[in-house]
Amino acid sequence: MKRIFTRISVLAVFCLLAINVAFAQNITVKGKVIDGGDKTPLPGVSILIKGTQNGTQTDVNGNYSISVPANATLVFNFVGYTAQEQAVNNQTTINVSLASSTQQLEQVVVVGYGTQRKIDVTGSVASVKGEDISKQASVNAVSALQGKVAGVNITNSGTPGSTPQITIRGTGTIYGNLGVLYVVDGVWYDDISFLNPADIADMSILKDASSQSIYGIRAANGVILVTTNKGKTGNPVINYNGSVGYKKVTNQIEMANATEYATIINELSASNAAPALFANPSSYGEGTNWYNQAFRNALQTNHQISINGGTEKTTYNFSLGYTDEDGIVKTQNWKRYTAKFSNDFQVLKSLKLGYSISGTAINSNDINSGIFRQLYAAGPVVPVYYADGTYGDANDFSLGGGNNFNPQVTLDFFNQKSKNYRINGNVFAELTFAKNFTFRTSAGGDFGQNEVRGYTPAYQATQGQRNDISKLTVNRDENRNWILENTLTYKNTFGDHNLTLLAGTTAQRRKNYFINSSALNVPYSSDGDLYLALGTASNREVIDGGSLSTYLSYFGRANYSFKNKYLLNATLRADAASQFFGGGDLWGYFPAIGAGWVISNEDFMKDQTVFNNLKLKGSWGKVGNAGVPVNPTTLTVTQSAGYVAIFNGVAYTGANVASLVPSFLNWERTTGTDIGIEAAFLKNRLNVEANYYNKKTEQAIFEIPILSSIGTASSKMIGNQADLQNRGFEFLATWRDQPNSDFSYSISGNIGINNNKVLSVVTGLNPIYGGGQGIANGALATRTVQGGAIGEFYGYSVAGIFQTPAEIAASAQTGAKPGDFRYVDQNGDGVIDGKDRVVLGNPNPKYSYGVNTTFAYKGWDLSFDIQGVAGVDVYNANIAYRFGNENFSKDFYDNRWHGAGTSNTYPSANVGSTTNAAPNSFYVEDGSYIRLRTVQLGYALPASLMSKWTMKKVRVFLDAQNAINLFGYKGFTPEIGYDAGTGPISRGIDASVYPLSAIYRLGLQVQF
Repeated sequence: MKRIFTRISVLAVFCLLAINVAFAQNITVKGKVIDGGDKTPLPGVSILIKGTQNGTQTDVNGNYSISVPANATLVFNFVGYTAQEQAVNNQTTINVSLASSTQQLEQVVVVGYGTQRKIDVTGSVASVKGEDISKQASVNAVSALQGKVAGVNITNSGTPGSTPQITIRGTGTIYGNLGVLYVVDGVWYDDISFLNPADIADMSILKDASSQSIYGIRAANGVILVTTNKGKTGNPVINYNGSVGYKKVTNQIEMANATEYATIINELSASNAAPALFANPSSYGEGTNWYNQAFRNALQTNHQISINGGTEKTTYNFSLGYTDEDGIVKTQNWKRYTAKFSNDFQVLKSLKLGYSISGTAINSNDINSGIFRQLYAAGPVVPVYYADGTYGDANDFSLGGGNNFNPQVTLDFFNQKSKNYRINGNVFAELTFAKNFTFRTSAGGDFGQNEVRGYTPAYQATQGQRNDISKLTVNRDENRNWILENTLTYKNTFGDHNLTLLAGTTAQRRKNYFINSSALNVPYSSDGDLYLALGTASNREVIDGGSLSTYLSYFGRANYSFKNKYLLNATLRADAASQFFGGGDLWGYFPAIGAGWVISNEDFMKDQTVFNNLKLKGSWGKVGNAGVPVNPTTLTVTQSAGYVAIFNGVAYTGANVASLVPSFLNWERTTGTDIGIEAAFLKNRLNVEANYYNKKTEQAIFEIPILSSIGTASSKMIGNQADLQNRGFEFLATWRDQPNSDFSYSISGNIGINNNKVLSVVTGLNPIYGGGQGIANGALATRTVQGGAIGEFYGYSVAGIFQTPAEIAASAQTGAKPGDFRYVDQNGDGVIDGKDRVVLGNPNPKYSYGVNTTFAYKGWDLSFDIQGVAGVDVYNANIAYRFGNENFSKDFYDNRWHGAGTSNTYPSANVGSTTNAAPNSFYVEDGSYIRLRTVQLGYALPASLMSKWTMKKVRVFLDAQNAINLFGYKGFTPEIGYDAGTGPISRGIDASVYPLSAIYRLGLQVQF
């Protein structure tokens, strides 16, 4: 299918190139561009035909000449000056005088329910252009933000189509909704995986409480505003963007080969007083490299075509997109089909109508979630297949239950497909009246259906991998969400005063319904013949459920400036959420205020030559997090087979309270303070921004212990129990210059520093323990407690390795063996127990940074981005994630203890299901990394050639993503997030994560 589509796409491009598009007759326009202040000529001014990439530049004397359609509009742009547009209107001479400006501060940025000049913004808002997002190889637009915005930390997964985890200014919740709010063209979403990055015009990241508070109820974890591409007045413009490339695993872990494996397993047997499992380890040679067997260089293709244009009365934009991405694991594939259409109609001079609608279909062939655990653990002595074609069987080598699998069997017999269909959009009307008033009403919706169909056939591949009864499962999840909003805006300038007032209301409804079903003994002839009705009737099961939440909000905002020097911003939002009805404060109130002082506009700054712009700003605000379980104060019961009693042959179903619920639960509230400075130097070539923030989560939902004698299944209960804090600093510096008409460049660097801390807990020092994935003996590797960070690693400190029985006899671990960890007796009581555990590391990054560059010379362009984190730790659970004879990494094999004096850092092979597997400092590693996030080289064909082809642009490019990764961690990647089921208390634990990939692409962009 992918090859057919690729060929069709290429054919379509050439067909489009061959179309004789009718353009208006061209005329030659000449002129001169000068500085509006000193009237000197400006060389290197960029002159583009609006809506295209076709243009020219002024020469050393400020002169230019360009061939353009008679009805075109020219856009004049130069670093340090305000951009200017000039309609041609059949003129052959157009001279332009550019006014010097603080370019970065004069630009318009998208904020909640409107736009503002950057100079008027008192909060912390970062903006990323759509072209910087779409040029990257990421299929999810959020991933493209990595390293571009200070204070924004993004954790990617290598899974095709996966949604990255994102935190803005640190983690501020433990059990609440962890995700940011995405607002796409006015509609609220929990994720934007349905969006094609090429459809995005701009993304604004609202980082401080002042800018977020207008979205009160959902803004505690940050807000990202997404504006999609709209139609533009002018002749139809057709754009094609396509690429093809491949993905390759980065930093693949080298595992012990068959000879090394047999050697270390014999050592493990000896340590447990068991006979050697392999008589002659060297006879097994290299054996099977299971990673090489399962991994591949995966193909990725991406195509998008769009058409936009319009008249003064109506504009339109239409796009189609297709993405096909193979996983690095054989059999895995992810496809996304997107379609988007928008129209704006200027019905009357005062009335504008419009709509935007998009549809997405995502299909995927999935893999077993445990395959990476198997690939790490599988014995290399086991062949993939025997000579007769049957599967290699771990039982034939007596490897035991912990390693009783052949990963190829898992790949071959796992049959699961996922389908996701989504349609969303909005419609709006905007009425301007009484000169200064604008009323806008909009209605939006998001309707999706996700289906996961899994089938396990009856098969017998090995002694441990078999299934006697086939099973079909079909799980379906539906979401039906809508939002209605009305706003009234008053905007006026009188004398030295600028005033904008906004008032609005929002009503939302979010409904979810799921149904999970299964049947046994379903025959298989093809994927299209899998139906539950074909299974045994007595074994069919159906479980369903759902949730319904409604919200009502009122909000208002006032923006005021005096002489463009003194700025004031005030916001108030009131939200009501149905899940708090009867069990919490139904209404929440979220105020905010911000102020700014543009010092460079003061009279006493007129004669200074250091600053082109200098601005101080500060803000305070409160936002909320209503992302708690539905009906959190409603006591529910569970029923299971264990509660069934039989009297006189009749079964009576019993029930039990699984956990206690609080009688009162509120939404979490986050209060934030932000102080910042913005400055521009050297004719606005250098722009600097620095911010300090203090973000405090109040009434955070936290677990409290309860007596197990109560009889509930859980010994914990959630409640508004804690205060959390994220405090930090952000810095951004950007240098832009255009030394001559042929060459321009920009270099931007940012860094974010964040410190996460639990300030207080009602129950004092009672901790939350978590992070049990991949940890043997039921141990937990993280702790969240007052005075520490969320999910900090907690365990024993390793002082070395026991070398001899004499050392053991003289220690507090008399039951240890040579080769075991020697733990530090922290309290000196002569016993190693839970009281000797200490904080081992922090999974929350303290530093995140990025460097982003662009260079352009004539038709060539080059960009590269560097991104990294520091001051962070990860927990390598893979080493002790074993219950028998699982394999070891080559690093462990080379450095292991295997006799007195061989190692005082690495233990013996006996690390699984023993005291050696207890969470300790050996497994905690530095998670810092730096990577070449993206590098791209492009070339645009000359404008003279394009005019002959009646085209506006043809650009080819080569790029690479994640091509260079530098870190000291001994796993695939230190970029490790948290488990979705347990949240941030499990962050940074590597228990066979999906590896990241480097992506290499060849692409083509065409416009005509």
